[in-house]
Amino acid sequence: MGKIRVKTIGDEEAEKEQQLKQQKRKVAKKLESVKTSDEKIEVTKDTDTFDEGGKTQPVEEKVEEPKASSYQEKQSKNSNNKQKNNTHSTEYQNASLLIDQNKNYSISDALSLLEKTHLGKFDETVELHINTKENGVSGSVVLPFGTGKKIRVATASEQLIKDVQSGKIDFDILLAEPAMMPQLAKVAKILGPKGLMPNPKNGTITTKPEEVAKKYEAGQINFKTEAKAPIIHLIIGKLSFKPQQLMDNYKTIINSIGPTKINKITLKSTMSPAIKVAI
Repeated sequence: MGKIRVKTIGDEEAEKEQQLKQQKRKVAKKLESVKTSDEKIEVTKDTDTFDEGGKTQPVEEKVEEPKASSYQEKQSKNSNNKQKNNTHSTEYQNASLLIDQNKNYSISDALSLLEKTHLGKFDETVELHINTKENGVSGSVVLPFGTGKKIRVATASEQLIKDVQSGKIDFDILLAEPAMMPQLAKVAKILGPKGLMPNPKNGTITTKPEEVAKKYEAGQINFKTEAKAPIIHLIIGKLSFKPQQLMDNYKTIINSIGPTKINKITLKSTMSPAIKVAI
């Protein structure tokens, strides 16, 4: 004979309370399942829940703000660090404020401005960057007052070739007589990338290396546009030079290249902001 279950008023209330708890748990699980950590979730439809009397009541709309993923946080940190690394110092920014970037200064005004905007506590090098109208512009010129840097000139020999092969290069310019060129081919892969291989275009292949060496030691420099861009980078002296000396070196270079071949001229020292110079 089966068991007979007798319901009482207290049992019915307990059962309703149990059903209410189960329904609340179902709703909570449904809400939990649609949450994500990386995107914004909007609950726009009314979701039923139950009060103690068993009647349905609408759930208030809830907006879940997105949480940044670990990847997004890492990317953000990298971006902030990159911006910090690209920011110039306060001293550099203050120096830049003295320069009108929309103005092309005369060379005399540019040199005066350079005195006010350089930042180094050492004798900075004065640089000239020239954008030409075409590639392939090259030549050589003797600066009246030199570059302020001692030029080390060497003449090719069998011993020098052995030194280069062993990794010893203690010269800035290499001269060679025509008869030495076949032997220099042994180290062309070393000297070529450094711009030290003798070349007839710049006069470093010569039958009179001693005379040419004196010219370089007296301030002769070679100039040439970059291989992939019509721009020439030159040194015209040191900040310790007198303004007139820098101006004479500057004019000598511009006349040698030819003003008609030039698009833009920029003057700066090792650590200063750039100054545009009128052609």
